[in-house]
Amino acid sequence: MKLGVTKLSSAVRLALSLGAVIAVGASGTVFAQDTGSQDTTTKPSQEKAQTLQTVVVTGSHIRRVDLETSNPVVTIDAAQIKATGKLTLGDIVQQLPAVTGGNINPQVNNSGGTGGSSIGLRGLGAQRTLILIDGKRIINGDPNSIPADMIERIEVLTDGASSVYGSDAIGGVVNFILKKDYQGAQFTVNYGQSGHADGRSKGYTFTFGQTSDKGSIMGGVDYNKTEAVLAKNRDFSKNAVSIYGSSQTPIYSYVGGSSFPAYGRVQLPSQYRGTGPGQYNCKNVALNPGASGQNIATDYHCFTNADKYNYATVNLIQTPQERTSLWLKGTYNLGDHVQTYMDAYHNKTSSGFQLAPALLGSIYGAVISKDAYYNPFGQEYSGAGLDYRARLVSAGNRSANFGTTTDQIHTGFKGDFNLLNHDWNWDVGMSYGHFSQQTITRGLSNQQKINADLGPSFLDPATGKVTCGTPTAPITSGCTPFNPFNLFDPNSVAALQAAAVPAISNNFAIERVYSADVNGGLFDLPAGTVQLAAGASYRKEYTRSEIDPLLLIDPATGNCTLGSQCSSPLRGGYNVKEAYAEVFVPILSDLPFAQMLNVTIGDRYSKYSTFGSTNNTKFAVEYRPITDLLLRGTMSEVFRAPTIGNVFGAPISDAPKLSSDPCDGITAANPACVGVPTNGSFVNQDVALGQQIKGISSGSQYAGFPLGPEKGKSFDLGFVYSPSYVPGLSLSADAWHLYLNDTISSIGAQTVLDLCYNGATQYCPLITRFPASSANPGQIAQIVEPTGNLGRTDVAGVDFSGRYSLPEFSFGKFVVGLDATYMSRYDQQTAPGTNANTVFHDAGHFMPFGSSQASTCPSGGGVCLFPRWRGNGFVNWNLGDWSASWRMRYIGAFRNGSKSPSQDTNPVQGLPGVVLKYGATIYNDVSLGYNFEPLNTRIDVGVNNLFDKQPPFLYANNTLNANTDPSDFDLQGRYYWARVTVSF
Repeated sequence: MKLGVTKLSSAVRLALSLGAVIAVGASGTVFAQDTGSQDTTTKPSQEKAQTLQTVVVTGSHIRRVDLETSNPVVTIDAAQIKATGKLTLGDIVQQLPAVTGGNINPQVNNSGGTGGSSIGLRGLGAQRTLILIDGKRIINGDPNSIPADMIERIEVLTDGASSVYGSDAIGGVVNFILKKDYQGAQFTVNYGQSGHADGRSKGYTFTFGQTSDKGSIMGGVDYNKTEAVLAKNRDFSKNAVSIYGSSQTPIYSYVGGSSFPAYGRVQLPSQYRGTGPGQYNCKNVALNPGASGQNIATDYHCFTNADKYNYATVNLIQTPQERTSLWLKGTYNLGDHVQTYMDAYHNKTSSGFQLAPALLGSIYGAVISKDAYYNPFGQEYSGAGLDYRARLVSAGNRSANFGTTTDQIHTGFKGDFNLLNHDWNWDVGMSYGHFSQQTITRGLSNQQKINADLGPSFLDPATGKVTCGTPTAPITSGCTPFNPFNLFDPNSVAALQAAAVPAISNNFAIERVYSADVNGGLFDLPAGTVQLAAGASYRKEYTRSEIDPLLLIDPATGNCTLGSQCSSPLRGGYNVKEAYAEVFVPILSDLPFAQMLNVTIGDRYSKYSTFGSTNNTKFAVEYRPITDLLLRGTMSEVFRAPTIGNVFGAPISDAPKLSSDPCDGITAANPACVGVPTNGSFVNQDVALGQQIKGISSGSQYAGFPLGPEKGKSFDLGFVYSPSYVPGLSLSADAWHLYLNDTISSIGAQTVLDLCYNGATQYCPLITRFPASSANPGQIAQIVEPTGNLGRTDVAGVDFSGRYSLPEFSFGKFVVGLDATYMSRYDQQTAPGTNANTVFHDAGHFMPFGSSQASTCPSGGGVCLFPRWRGNGFVNWNLGDWSASWRMRYIGAFRNGSKSPSQDTNPVQGLPGVVLKYGATIYNDVSLGYNFEPLNTRIDVGVNNLFDKQPPFLYANNTLNANTDPSDFDLQGRYYWARVTVSF
């Protein structure tokens, strides 16, 4: 056998040209991950057959001749990637029907902004979907960091694969297959903008390659940039619109979102809450615009929803991103049976987010002295005193800029040999990945400096100026008194701007993998050759973060010098030693009603330095009773090991939201309600106002929670039907079910509160309320959100896929396809086997920000959506040099809320039991291209979201971004794009 220049057979090339578009939710056409070697002693026809016999499909290490196996794999080829007009791979993969839940993408502003995208198959989160390049792990799971032009196709395994790939492959695997044997050069220019004349994107790509009998080399450079889009530029997102109701009040909506407003929310001392002159008959007041705030009797009015701050206008619905990538791939034949290889890429991404101005409040560490000159109320405002809340509009917007660098290299030697008349292939290699990210945070004010300014002060009669300190102990430097009750006063503006300073933090990670793999034939049976794949690997991971001292959190208070986005450094690492074996056994072949019966058995042993060892197996069956029909089934054990951050993650500030407080109106003591009055009068003010609270998110070690791996099983049963009497038609369906025990989860504030209240007392120390002796007895001061093994997850559904390549007509060639996923079940149990257990039935529902369901959501973004139906359809057309495509994306109907108290997500603030129903959303994308053969040039144009479909309006009190769900819906609207490609 000789390692020469090989190509896929014409059958595979045909399949590639007719394969799935971006939206494939079930098992579509499967393509090879790699090709093996050819025997120089065979004839050309035999060489082609041998090439097909050495195909490796994602989901197995066994080399097969069959492109359709027991693994439900779907494929996106390079032509279909380009037909979308997208510049990054994450945008494409997220449109697969099998991808659902709260995934991050550049539309996510709050909780996003890194420029990255996450892929969560089956709604299980990005942490349970393994990202590979050519079957090898990479350090950065963000597909946007992978240069799109180096990819030949994307293979997506929608089945658990821990026995094949190890940890994280629970929901499935996304395998990016690199181009091979590239010849020539190509230059591409891309440009696009929305129908609102914003969100402009541009990109340039240059790729070159040379292939010979001695080896091959390919490389390139990629640059792309997308501009930010402000939320105020779209009608659905320009205002923070909340919805409210009660048993006495009809449901209504209002503009405004935050009780940290520009004109303040000031809790009155009790003597000003009456009905007499100079009193307000309310608990909280806001400043009258233009007033100084120094006259208690006339400068204020009772705080209402109309006073809430509309933070939406300055937020983003498209975060800025700019990327530069370099890549290189090469092979060199050292002999007839040995080859060295290397592929590497470098990516640098600049991105950011923008939020409304920073918060100033007693809950975040602000202290206004009762002796401050500008404090007319004469009482202290602090965490233990009266409540003060304001928005630092004069200090400017909060923002962060991320500089992210990813470097990845895979290199090694591979070859082939013959053992007992059976071909074997081997591969020995190493991988090295380096990730670094610098974050520059702006728009936050130094809380210590502000508190110094708000300390005791007096009017110095000698100078006529307000001076820090007291007449007997003046402070002449280090502070400047200002009026916190009128933040638009020129002196207040100057003081706040002087206190605003940037902060710089850094994150680093390194991953090293050493591996050895071998596969080939063992012996022959009447039905075929028994094959074995085996291997071993050693992986070591290390991560470290450096936090600006201004952002270092005080775990006791949850505050830091800058008052927001507080964090802690992280340092840790682990190693894992693994070995696997996989055996393919052909049982029957070429018999009546048994054209093929194969069994695959796999096992993987993993030993972690952090928690011990685990063993995971796989059993798969393929049965073809007739040539046209393949029946298949797979049972796999799955697991995920805790990450470094899961275990060692130090406390960082969070701003969770509660949809309810079980202590409201209590008349009996409960460990979750320490400090709450038991006379039935208690109302959680943050819940009533729909406001976020202060939280601290941490790893398991800090919270004192033991943490182990999560384990479960994955089942898949399906068929592929390709009737010979209808050439070009292929239909498939796969029923799947996955369950996961001891789910590793960041346990949200609502879940912590509910579990403690219902008897899971280990969560009670994580809740801190203001004491009964304080001005706000029982109100929540902060909640620690730990990482732990929480409950069980059950997910089930059916994938459908259909392809039909019509006979060629005089007016062109058509290929049509339809792919869909139906989710029949997505259940989460919070504490199985205990009285505190609650079962959430999430399929068909939206999980709003702050709800118990969203707090156990497996992904970021603040919200989760699990529509029962997701699907995509397409029609492709080709005629000579012309080609066109129409693609349809379907997101099924869903609801928010439930009549059942245990399931209610409280979508209408103040009124439980309301169900908001939303219909299906359909997007249409079109593209048209023409090849100018004499000029070696191709021009493509397209429109995404052709009919300018707007996202569903979910309301600000249910969301974290733009009154909707940016993880699932298009926020920019109609988008035009064009591309010119020149080949050399």
